[in-house]
Amino acid sequence: MKRVLAIILGGGKGSRLYPLTKMRAKPAVPLAGKYRLIDIPISNCINSDISKMYVLTQFNSASLNRHIGQTYNLSGPFGQGFVEVLAAQQTPETPSWFEGTADAVRKYQWLFQEWDVDEYLILSGDQLYRMDYSLFVEQHRKTGADLTVAALPVDSAQAEAFGLMRTDESGNIKEFREKPTGDSLKAMAVDTSRFGLEASEALEKPYLASMGIYVFSRSTLFDLLNKFPSYTDFGKEIIPEALGRGDKLKSYVFNDYWEDIGTIGAFFESNLALTQQPTPPFSFYDEKFPIYTRPRYLPPSKIVDTQITDSIVSEGSILKSCSIHHCVLGVRSRIESDVVLNETLVMGSDFYESYEERIALRKGGGIPLGVGQGTTVKRAILDKNARIGDNVTIVNKDNVEEADRAEQGFYIRNGIVVIVKNATIPDGTII
Repeated sequence: MKRVLAIILGGGKGSRLYPLTKMRAKPAVPLAGKYRLIDIPISNCINSDISKMYVLTQFNSASLNRHIGQTYNLSGPFGQGFVEVLAAQQTPETPSWFEGTADAVRKYQWLFQEWDVDEYLILSGDQLYRMDYSLFVEQHRKTGADLTVAALPVDSAQAEAFGLMRTDESGNIKEFREKPTGDSLKAMAVDTSRFGLEASEALEKPYLASMGIYVFSRSTLFDLLNKFPSYTDFGKEIIPEALGRGDKLKSYVFNDYWEDIGTIGAFFESNLALTQQPTPPFSFYDEKFPIYTRPRYLPPSKIVDTQITDSIVSEGSILKSCSIHHCVLGVRSRIESDVVLNETLVMGSDFYESYEERIALRKGGGIPLGVGQGTTVKRAILDKNARIGDNVTIVNKDNVEEADRAEQGFYIRNGIVVIVKNATIPDGTII
């Protein structure tokens, strides 16, 4: 895998994940209490012996830069590994920002071409899954493909949201359609049992969806980017063009857990699904294929007279006489007495406040970090460094699906209340 370069696409503004992307790039959004979304593809690369990685982004990249710089030093005394962020930049030759996935790679191809590698692995920075990319690359090499596309078996309800591949029994891609519906969708059905699915599962999932993960042979990638300079997207334009001109396109079927965390709803449900017992759909407890993140050297969590069921509590947290059910609590979470949290994602804090600081804040009319006593929260996301006062109720009392209350420190997306980063919610507030 030393002759593979990984390019991780950080996405655009992340508007569907707003307000979590208000102050951070999409790949820097916290995940599972202590990780970031970017940790998933980087960890998959490390576990697959791929050590050369670029991360492309163009919005709010400061926290992403900081996280990667503090986490991933792959060079060592004898290695050449690296993880480097490439932000969009305007130059005389390329005066515009990234306009799509292919355009982002095209604008930095001068750098990618400098590396003496045979394949380019194109990844997304906002997906949750565990994949050994070395198997992906090895199949690409053995079949002599110009381009291999990772494919996920899906049912008809899911299929309409993806680019779909119709393949022959050997996995050769014969047709590619972007988000087909009706008869056009039915025409894309294939017998997925030929790719290892059980007969019953194959009947349920007769479509192969593109995961937005590709292996390009070196010459194929740059030939397509340069011959078709107006094409800005891999899925909508580059792949159909490669197919149409006769390049050898193969599918690599991945039949395991995979979630595209593109919306607040998907992000929320994916996090809470990690608390399912005894077997969550995705587990971070895999010693052979771990997910890495920044070591923080925090003290263990302190839990006093607290009821916790089906939840994750990250290190450095302090919980006092509260009730926590089906929740994910991030690092340095502070939950005071008589608090009830139900189906809630608390992202924690970037720093501690001492007992003396918290007392002083209260005396001065301020609100300390964390969730104040007597507060009830249900189906909500509390972003980093949120200050929730005493006796606050956050339950979406009017069952609103979408709302913008920036001046009050919260938004509602997919029926989920999102308290923004650094927000202060006064005592007694009802949301």
